[in-house]
Amino acid sequence: MKEAIESADAIVVGAGAGLSTAAGFTYAGERFERLFGDFAAKYGIRDMYSGGFFPFAAPEERWAWWSRHIWCNRYEPAPEDAYGKLLELLDGRDFFVLTTNVDHQFQQAGFPRERLFYTQGDYGLWQCSEPCHDITYDNYAAVKRMVEEQRGMRVPSELVPTCPRCGKPMTMNLRADGTFVEDAGWRAAAARYRAFLEAHETGRVLYLELGVGMNTPIIIKYPFYRRVYENPEAIYACVNYGEAYTVVEIRDRSIVLDADIDAVLGELL
Repeated sequence: MKEAIESADAIVVGAGAGLSTAAGFTYAGERFERLFGDFAAKYGIRDMYSGGFFPFAAPEERWAWWSRHIWCNRYEPAPEDAYGKLLELLDGRDFFVLTTNVDHQFQQAGFPRERLFYTQGDYGLWQCSEPCHDITYDNYAAVKRMVEEQRGMRVPSELVPTCPRCGKPMTMNLRADGTFVEDAGWRAAAARYRAFLEAHETGRVLYLELGVGMNTPIIIKYPFYRRVYENPEAIYACVNYGEAYTVVEIRDRSIVLDADIDAVLGELL
């Protein structure tokens, strides 16, 4: 792996949920019970992911859940320094990051935003639920108030967000259906990512996949396979605890590690 990184002309990083898990953002177990024990006791919710789909009857309760979820997974520091280690490993190299993660931890760790494409959204942004327009809104100040002022698993009614244009409820800027808003920042990042790929269709390109599962393989995993297959100088590398594999067509140019990402990054450094 180290030789592949050092010899690469360019590195395309594809990051999935496993990278954030390695950074300590676990969605179940002790961390979930500590942060959402009251919701677990009342509704039987057993992890943060499924809780995001729970049909809360009142918007005040829904935003009590979501404000906590956003705060602990977007604005609080990562328990482990996996993202920082990755940045140090990539220092001085020509790279670009494509991620399905929505916790913004790449920028929190200091990655330059012009080298990032968050294709599935951002916990730190809200949008109109309709949506009546294609603008997103930073939610830090509002979420902070919700976390501080919620009582009994409810936020004050005056904190429930509504669209400043049409008055409909606001919602998370997360890709779940056809209402996801691809705002100007999203479109600019997508264009930068396409330009990077086009500039490196040939040559020694390392496609480094970290913690990508099979929930949405068409975003990172399958395109990485195809690009390595089409470029005989390219290398595919995958680090994933429990889900590390490649395909036979590029097996001789694949590095596959079934291991903890944070530990691997530490060893590489």
